Amino acid sequence: MKKFDIIIVGGGAAGFFAAINTAQLNPDLSIAILERGNAVLSKVKISGGGRCNVTHAEFIPNDLVTYYPRGQKELKGPFHSFMTGDTMAWFETHGVPLKIEDDGRIFPVSNSSQTIIDCFLEQGEKYGIEVKKNCAVRSIKQAQNGWKVETTKAFFECNKILLATGSNPKIWNVLKTLGHAIVPAVPSLFTFNINDFRLENIPGVVAQNVHIQVLGTALQSEGPLLVTHSGLSAPAILKLSAYGAIELAKLNYKFKIQINFIRQDTDWCLQFLLDQKQESSKKLVRKTALFSLPKRLWEQLVKASKVDQHLRWADVTKVQLQDLSNQLTRAVFEVDGKSTFKEEFVTAGGIDLKEINFKTFESKRLKNLFFAGEILNIDGVTGGFNFQNAWTGAYIAAQELSK
Repeated sequence: MKKFDIIIVGGGAAGFFAAINTAQLNPDLSIAILERGNAVLSKVKISGGGRCNVTHAEFIPNDLVTYYPRGQKELKGPFHSFMTGDTMAWFETHGVPLKIEDDGRIFPVSNSSQTIIDCFLEQGEKYGIEVKKNCAVRSIKQAQNGWKVETTKAFFECNKILLATGSNPKIWNVLKTLGHAIVPAVPSLFTFNINDFRLENIPGVVAQNVHIQVLGTALQSEGPLLVTHSGLSAPAILKLSAYGAIELAKLNYKFKIQINFIRQDTDWCLQFLLDQKQESSKKLVRKTALFSLPKRLWEQLVKASKVDQHLRWADVTKVQLQDLSNQLTRAVFEVDGKSTFKEEFVTAGGIDLKEINFKTFESKRLKNLFFAGEILNIDGVTGGFNFQNAWTGAYIAAQELSK
């Protein structure tokens, strides 16, 4: 049975970040990372379309926490200790220059997640951090002066342990045996499956600024909307899926949404269309895309309003314009299921936040047991926020692990 000062369970972003920062603070510690698979940092590799969306350009803690449907209150203190600017400085000083894109997402200048992976592996090797692959944890038990960890490969002992295993039901079950409460997990970032003729043959079309609400609930969001082969995606949908994760799961992902494509009142829209009837009388309605909407989306909404494709503005009736204004400002779509957002899988659920000391990320129930990342009941919207949670928790935990 090999003994280490520190064992990190989980060879992902939070695990490596915690191990490296612990080693930097106290190079004399023996540290091991236990990874259940045969590869480490696999989620980092695929994140951000293979570019790794490291964090997001939001530099005020009180504003940053608003991007977390769960964990908003708990992260406020930690973000005052380590947040976006600290993350950027950390990577810059470790040879990974970053860039801020127009939408606020932050990536390596290299545009490759391999840059982040190489940085972590190099730092791990520099500090002698041992990486044990194919070591899936079977049990974790308290020992007289620390912890005993049974894996599929070997037994280990340590003084302190940090779990950074993400949404891993097996580890959650292990924690239940240790007395921790677990909030059941449900998907948090997902796209909506919709089979509707208005979306047929226009995948890839983006409406830049829409308002969406889930009918029968208080859930609503704003932002870009993307038509996909199976339905709808992009930030407007992903924010709804994150903030409504629990409520939408209870609905079994079958519900109706109402979309305002132009962010204007229906009556105002009708008057605008009546004015257009006078100003563009000789033009074809379907060829006159208004409100900066993509032409293909405009044509589908016109078609849904039963306006013939050869009809000119002069000949369109007020009833048809009323129908068109309804399509533009309160179009209803029926959602029938969900799909994972790209390769990323984020969940709501995990260790009950009441059981964590957020000054140290240590368990309130068990001494020298720490956590970081998505193993906790914390999740953010898309855009680098889940990584920022991982960096913050791992960094703060490292301060205690190093003592």
